[in-house]
Amino acid sequence: MAGQRSRWSLAGQLFALQAAIIVIVLTGVGVAAYFQFDETNRAATAEEMLGIAHTLAASPEVRDALDAPNPSAVLQPLAERVRIDTATDFVVVMTADGTRFSHPNPAEIGRTFQGTIAPAARGDQQFTETYAGTLGPSVRAVVPVLDGGGVVALVSVGRTVAAVSRELEQQMPLFLGAATVALLLAAAGSWLVSRWLRRSTHDLGPAELARMYEYYDAVLHAVREGLLLLDRSGRVQLVNDEAQRLLVLPPDVQGRRVDELGLPVELGAALATGEARDDEIHLTADRIVVVSQGAARWGGRHLGTVVTLRDHTELRALVSELQTIRGFADSLNAQAHEAANQLHTVISLIELGRSDAALEFAATELAVSQQLTDTVLAGISVPELAALVVGKAAEAGERGVTLHVEEGTCVPAGIADPRDLVTIVGNLLDNAIDAAQDAPGPRWVRIAALVTDDAVELRVADSGPGLAAADAERAFERGWTTKPHDGLGRGLGLALVRQAAQRHGGRVELGRVGAGGAEFAVRLPLVRA
Repeated sequence: MAGQRSRWSLAGQLFALQAAIIVIVLTGVGVAAYFQFDETNRAATAEEMLGIAHTLAASPEVRDALDAPNPSAVLQPLAERVRIDTATDFVVVMTADGTRFSHPNPAEIGRTFQGTIAPAARGDQQFTETYAGTLGPSVRAVVPVLDGGGVVALVSVGRTVAAVSRELEQQMPLFLGAATVALLLAAAGSWLVSRWLRRSTHDLGPAELARMYEYYDAVLHAVREGLLLLDRSGRVQLVNDEAQRLLVLPPDVQGRRVDELGLPVELGAALATGEARDDEIHLTADRIVVVSQGAARWGGRHLGTVVTLRDHTELRALVSELQTIRGFADSLNAQAHEAANQLHTVISLIELGRSDAALEFAATELAVSQQLTDTVLAGISVPELAALVVGKAAEAGERGVTLHVEEGTCVPAGIADPRDLVTIVGNLLDNAIDAAQDAPGPRWVRIAALVTDDAVELRVADSGPGLAAADAERAFERGWTTKPHDGLGRGLGLALVRQAAQRHGGRVELGRVGAGGAEFAVRLPLVRA
């Protein structure tokens, strides 16, 4: 992927974009601020001119000069002195109709004032404007000179726009300096952000990140294995479709602790620890899952835990069916050998001339085997379960254990899925035969099934050593077993029995605790038409 990287990473593009935006914004702000400063400066200049004009108009010297034979002789020096002292560009005293008594250019004295004087001539005390006069565009104020309540003259004070702009230009270095500092600070901030983003995105470009997300998301949800990503606190950060299916997770699991998702206690605790696990078998509500777990690391940092889940349910069912079929085959093989031995015995008795003994021997063997078959077929209406019991009887006989089917045993059809019935009875019989084989004789296993008003109760008892009271509840936990552990998934039998029974609304109980054999009872609700 490194050879296909774009020239600009996401961090680089973001930095360039931020820099362009900062320059544009600062330029816009600078231009707006310049015009704002210019407007503010002109307004301040107009206020200043208005104040000077009011002061001069209220001066007694001005009113006294107006009564003199030659007002200009007095007003011209006075106006020039005021102009110089106030750093203005012109101070003009004029008649009410605009004839000048003073002007910075003496040649303009006696001529008509250029500008608006009507508001001041009416007595308006607050009139200012920007007007192009003899000295060029200027900001000016015109106020009346009042005497006895009437307007006897007008005073105009102004400063050219060029002079006002020069004052603004003197402030520009400070403004440009502030703008430069702001630009540098913004650029430094953008550079720090882009540097952090470069580390976070591993210097990848937007197209590469988008493509990576699309491909990774597609692969994540397409894989057949369940996948969970947990952070260091055991909270779910990512879960794919298969994991949600296997663990029956709600859609809003992201951010929640894995042991708070309603998983079986043992499975939730195993995932929450974050410890490395390799192909551990766990039970959910209706599935057998193989769990593998390992640490997720990047650049030497521990990020969390990666959990993979594989569905073992179908495989386990196939293995159980294969074992059942293999048991049937072994039973048939053993029965074939036994039949051959019995046939040789009958033939030998006939050859010895003892035909009556041969007939009695054959009839006795036939009655024994037929009795078991008749009992099973009469009471068990589920063909798969009947075949299982007959096969287990033959297997038990080979191992020196007698399998008894109690009189009155009845298993009606339709109480549960045949595969679940095979799982329940098959595992209970296997455990009972194993326990009885390891105990002193007589060795036996009994199976019974009784129908009540609302349920069918299956009971399997054995002559084995029994279970201690402390092991009564632990017997149904995944991984618990009294047999040598060979790493092949032992300790699942009773857990699978409980799972299958609960799937049909039933329950499993340990009927007898202590020495003298164990007895397990499975109660399944009776489904009535």
